[in-house]
Amino acid sequence: MPAGKDLVMVTNDDGVHSEGLVELARAASKHAEVVVVAPDSPQSATALSLTFHKPLRVSKLKGAEFETYAVSGTPGDCVMIGVNKILRRRPKLVASGINIGDNDTYQDILASGTVAAALESAIAGIPAIAFSMEVEEEFLFSVGYSSPDFAKAARVAGGIVGDVLRHGMPEGAEALNVNFPAKVGPSPRMALTAVARRKYTDGVIVRKDPRGRPYYWLFGEKLSAFPSDTDAEAVLVNREVSVTPITLNFSGPITRDLEGLKRRVEAGLRQGDAAPHE
Repeated sequence: MPAGKDLVMVTNDDGVHSEGLVELARAASKHAEVVVVAPDSPQSATALSLTFHKPLRVSKLKGAEFETYAVSGTPGDCVMIGVNKILRRRPKLVASGINIGDNDTYQDILASGTVAAALESAIAGIPAIAFSMEVEEEFLFSVGYSSPDFAKAARVAGGIVGDVLRHGMPEGAEALNVNFPAKVGPSPRMALTAVARRKYTDGVIVRKDPRGRPYYWLFGEKLSAFPSDTDAEAVLVNREVSVTPITLNFSGPITRDLEGLKRRVEAGLRQGDAAPHE
């Protein structure tokens, strides 16, 4: 790796052979040196999980377009191993994606391995961007359906990567969550958005196996309307590219109600009653 050139690590949760990852790496390579460190198999919905209960294996792929390593773990594992052991110098940016399926609303973000890789990077103090793209259900459930056009989304992703490399992460953001609609035009509209709370209704189907024992399928129907100026509205309703600043500050305000809880519990403990009433 040339010492004078910025380094970008590219990862994802769909696996090292995903077309979306390859297109993102190509787009990022126009602005920096690229090394790919990604799961050796799909790791969707693994969230920010790290593997502590078994050893992990790393394989360097031969004949890959970029220097590429496949990790037998989660996207979070890839960031940990990539940053601390594989890369010969610290990356200036970690780019994750382009995910097969949009990752908007808290329901998606908190479950997404793609976003988790960006969050793990941000925790390490490395600017990061997660890229995801809505796909039609026919692509997910039908044989022979044409794959999403990741190249058009990657063109936009490359512009964002290049801008962050030149100007740094926007003030107040520790990571960016970028979502593309299913079809991206040559000059798509971009929306700066907040995170919507939910994208799906909650559902659980109970069925019985041949032995009569119950098993459960989790599912959800996609909502059709979302709060204004949110990521889901931009992508799923307005067909815009959503750019959402992400911060690691999960702390809420210290309010009078919270102080009241503390006071009541402490008083109850002094009195030998863990649940006092006022």
